[in-house]
Amino acid sequence: MSSLVTRLMLIGAVLICALLPALAADDAVQKDISVAIFPFAERDNQVKDYGAKISDVLNAQLGATDGILMVDREQLDKTLDEHHLNLSGAVKAEDATQIGQLVGAKLLITGAVFQSGKTLYLTAKIIGTETSKTKSESVKGTVTDDLATLAEQLAKQVIARINKDGNTLIAAQTTEKDAVTIINDKLGKADRPSITINISERHIGATTIDPAADTEMAIIAKDTGFTVLTNSAGVKPPPLVITGEGISEFATHLGKLVSVRARVEVKVVDPATEKVIAVDRQTVIVVDVSEIIGAKSALQKATTLIAQRLLPKLVTADAKDKPADKPADKPADAPAK
Repeated sequence: MSSLVTRLMLIGAVLICALLPALAADDAVQKDISVAIFPFAERDNQVKDYGAKISDVLNAQLGATDGILMVDREQLDKTLDEHHLNLSGAVKAEDATQIGQLVGAKLLITGAVFQSGKTLYLTAKIIGTETSKTKSESVKGTVTDDLATLAEQLAKQVIARINKDGNTLIAAQTTEKDAVTIINDKLGKADRPSITINISERHIGATTIDPAADTEMAIIAKDTGFTVLTNSAGVKPPPLVITGEGISEFATHLGKLVSVRARVEVKVVDPATEKVIAVDRQTVIVVDVSEIIGAKSALQKATTLIAQRLLPKLVTADAKDKPADKPADKPADAPAK
């Protein structure tokens, strides 16, 4: 009996070890998450000056956590002031995308503190700037409890929530390989039209060396079966023309790293009809050790997301513009015998 139990335990251990890597891969939270914390709103005079103290504690606790990068408070205040934004705990989810792009944060943490009778409440809201999805945490104590202790408890809960739901709050990372697979699955064996690509780009405050957006669009188009032409003179029918612009710029410092944002806008025109077939745009934020490399990565990421949505539309549009096949002529009636 004991040998049977031992064997069952060994089998169970082997199965667990085999499953752990898969589970870890599914649940792994993105690393180097950029986070900005706003001063907590004070809901009544009884908690005056509590908001800033709570946000300071959260900044310290989250800043000491591996995988979380805090937006510099001075840089945050400067950016918001330049854009005439005076925000506290009242940040709305629909405003989070714009704020995140301005300060280079993927998560915003806002909150409030208020007193009801002899009970003190601290509430925090975690907002994904790319998804507008939110999660909340709260703690409560008595008015005689140490505020810093309550704030530390809230910080631990916020960190646990980010570890648990970070992949829900932050947009999924689509790689070039993912985009190619998705596009090919959508298009199947449909004929791909010929295209030309001309996406200019610039990095504010620096010289652009290589066109990351143009290159990325060309790579994905070729890998999904499109014919990419550099010179379309004399080609009949004329290829579809993809044009656009990519802009990148420094967002903020995140310790020894930098946050860079980029925006890519493209449109596709059929020169035969001068009809605009598709228009798309994407803004992303990337964290890197180098501003220029981060800018290139951001432009590449934005273009990957656009290509995934845009290229299937070109095949659909091309197919619609093709004349329908004429039905075969019916055989003439046989002469009467």
